[in-house]
Amino acid sequence: MPELVERLGLTPSRIRRLIEDRQLLAVKVDGVLRVPEDFLSGDQPLPELRGTLIVLGDAGFTDDEAMEWLLEPEESLGVAPIDALRSGRKTEVRRVAQALG
Repeated sequence: MPELVERLGLTPSRIRRLIEDRQLLAVKVDGVLRVPEDFLSGDQPLPELRGTLIVLGDAGFTDDEAMEWLLEPEESLGVAPIDALRSGRKTEVRRVAQALG
């Protein structure tokens, strides 16, 4: 969280709000909230992430399951879903996520 506060230039409460609003996804590692670097675009949350997180939540994914799915290679995409999002394949990623629900 401290690195994220510094990088985004936001308060910890504002970052928690981004997580609550599904603009970012974080998991606790050793008691500290962690956000993967791939979920950021410069000093902002990756814009494509929010809608994808909502689709995953609607499909019944927990935050931990969503994190794992986004970061692990997905056979139907040929890459990890987060990599597909970052390369502009938002619609395809969300279609795959919906099919998993």
